[in-house]
Amino acid sequence: MSFFISLKLLTDLSRAHPECGAGRSGPVVFECFWTRRARVRLGREKWQGAAGARQGAVSASKSGSRARTLRIIGGAWRGRKLRFPASAAIRPTPDRVRETLFNWLGARTQGARALDLFAGSGALGLEALSRGASHLTFVEHDDAAAHELRARLAEWQAPDAVVVRADALRYLSGDARTYQLVFLDPPFAAGLLGEAARLLDERHWLAEGALIYVECRAREGLPPLPARWQPLKAKRAGEVGYHLFAHAGAQGSDTA
Repeated sequence: MSFFISLKLLTDLSRAHPECGAGRSGPVVFECFWTRRARVRLGREKWQGAAGARQGAVSASKSGSRARTLRIIGGAWRGRKLRFPASAAIRPTPDRVRETLFNWLGARTQGARALDLFAGSGALGLEALSRGASHLTFVEHDDAAAHELRARLAEWQAPDAVVVRADALRYLSGDARTYQLVFLDPPFAAGLLGEAARLLDERHWLAEGALIYVECRAREGLPPLPARWQPLKAKRAGEVGYHLFAHAGAQGSDTA
């Protein structure tokens, strides 16, 4: 009985799917039918898989380009949010470190001409402007970060600030201007701190008594710095070591 039912089923399948060919045996019809179904299912699964992969790629792209935010913690812009590109090359100074730094600086920020080298998010320079710095020069090599920083300065109507898109070491090798406050926070892995410090000192970017803020990887410590840089403060927050120096004057240029 089951044989006749199977034969009838295969005959019906053959009639329903003539593309399998008339006169072929039941097993061939059966194979053709299920092969066709398998092709349809496989094609659908491949399309869904490709669509999922495309969606995943789009999501990853959007995630990679999504901006990050910080907040200004003091002064006229206190509480305002600062947006910057999500990039491994940009390592903004954390809120608690900035709070400690500007407590160290106190009234010295007010009216100061300041330079933010390797500016990245611009958090240090913007914090200084918020607290009364008279001028800020931001130097940042990354085009997206520089663009975002210019947009923020325009939106917040910063009174006297300029963004220079340039390599910081090349910038320091050019014509010097004198600053009373300098933020020096280069990418840790690049080994730029010692050379930047040397150029700041030797090419006379620092006013007498200028304050220099420096960040480094805590476990590696500081490279040799100019002898005229007198240490004032130092702390550690996780993997970050942060230091405040005063520029002693115009005598000598040896490194310690």
